[in-house]
Amino acid sequence: MKQSQLTQTAQAHKLQDHERQRCEVWTRVMGYYRPVSQFNLGKKSEHKERLHFKESCQEQRKAG
Repeated sequence: MKQSQLTQTAQAHKLQDHERQRCEVWTRVMGYYRPVSQFNLGKKSEHKERLHFKESCQEQRKAG
């Protein structure tokens, strides 16, 4: 899909504020999953500082 088509699609499906609902983010901590909203202040700070990355297919082939 081209960028212009994506923009048109996003504009066509834009939600009004009253149509939105809260999204709860969960993450894995100490071997189990927990909602980030239940983290204490220190853990929330650590979560914000995490670096996210995505490996490319080429890197996965070299490792294998």
